[in-house]
Amino acid sequence: MAATTTLKLSDELKSRIASVAEASGRTPHAFMVEALDTQARLVEMRQSFINDAIASAAEVDAGGTLYAMQDVHAYILARTAGKAVKRPKSNIRTDTKRKAAATKRTAR
Repeated sequence: MAATTTLKLSDELKSRIASVAEASGRTPHAFMVEALDTQARLVEMRQSFINDAIASAAEVDAGGTLYAMQDVHAYILARTAGKAVKRPKSNIRTDTKRKAAATKRTAR
């Protein structure tokens, strides 16, 4: 069951919504529901991206596998061109470099 929510809109915004909703063949209500849904999805996607980045940084700090960007880029371009290509080799970081990267990241 849908819940009712009241939004206080300026006359100018209400007019703009009515205009664009009509132009797109929707009611102002349908337009606003879709706009709110879109914005909620964007915020959720951004938060998911941030969470993935934090987890990835933690994995790298814990000694996870690293690859040179240019090697990965060349690999992807070759694969999409249908060429047979070997996977890029991983870069091995020393424990000192890993600790320095972790310290630098947490200092931000």
